[in-house]
Amino acid sequence: MENMVNRSFWQDRPTFVTGATGLVGSWLIRRLIGAGADVVCLVRDWVPQSELVRAGYIEKVKVVRGDIRDRDLLERVLGEFEIDTVIHLAAQTIVTIANRNPISTFETNIAGTWNLLEACRRSPKVRQIVLASSDKAYGDQEILPYTEETPLQGRHPYDVSKSTADLIASTYAKSYDLPVAITRCGNFYGGGDLNWNRIVPGTIRSILRGQSPIIRSDGEYIRDYFYVEDGAAAYMLLAEKLAEKPQLKGQAFNFSNEIQATVREIVDHVVRLMETNLKPEILNETNNEIRHQYLSAEKARRMLNWNPLFDLDSGLALTIDWYKKFFAHEHQS
Repeated sequence: MENMVNRSFWQDRPTFVTGATGLVGSWLIRRLIGAGADVVCLVRDWVPQSELVRAGYIEKVKVVRGDIRDRDLLERVLGEFEIDTVIHLAAQTIVTIANRNPISTFETNIAGTWNLLEACRRSPKVRQIVLASSDKAYGDQEILPYTEETPLQGRHPYDVSKSTADLIASTYAKSYDLPVAITRCGNFYGGGDLNWNRIVPGTIRSILRGQSPIIRSDGEYIRDYFYVEDGAAAYMLLAEKLAEKPQLKGQAFNFSNEIQATVREIVDHVVRLMETNLKPEILNETNNEIRHQYLSAEKARRMLNWNPLFDLDSGLALTIDWYKKFFAHEHQS
């Protein structure tokens, strides 16, 4: 899978990653280390179960402890480590938590973004910034699939946090000529996601425990599901292309397998791959969530020559394998 990495670009490149202990962050760090980058990570909370820590990647990077809202700290890191490339993933990513605690989500996702971009603006050595927005930034739309021209109109707390951060990034590109590009990906899944209320890890854990998987909604919500290693590869590709083509500054790119899958279909896929007869239990108690979403990735294919490396079955099979090992290890310790 390393065929897409431009090693000459990444070799010894001082690269700053926020949100390194998160789902995508851990896999991104793994790819960056594999490509020879000199990685500096911002870590707020110590998460020993994170793939970054469990797989030992944290031993191979420089770690700065701190909060994404601390602009002085960010400026010091960018300056002292002479950072070339910034990949900003730090975010509160759980929709249900955003609905319960909107302020902590706004603080991290919106204020965190403007503090990072302002620190980059004051750090002349920074050459590329890749900022992770989300398909949720589009909010609820009548016209599908979403293209990059679709207006950003989040309505609920998480979606609004993503719409706003996304707009702030394009402001910094337009008004201050900051070399930032934006990614909008579907719902990430993959090994290392420890948020058990998410459908893929929750379903796998239930089945491994011999319990019926739980579907919080009615099972008919349609989403874009995107394998985490594809996300990590897409972020790196966008940074490489941004270095090559300055005209990508301020542009956003959707990354997606362009499949429309209901929650129920994802659960059925996992059940089939895990060869179990357990039937899901449907609670039908979700609210403040978008009903039907999927992305067009035509622009990324055309302008970045991007293609996904994994389809749904191969991504889910790797994910199931990861959790089997994770729980086997947990039982031994």
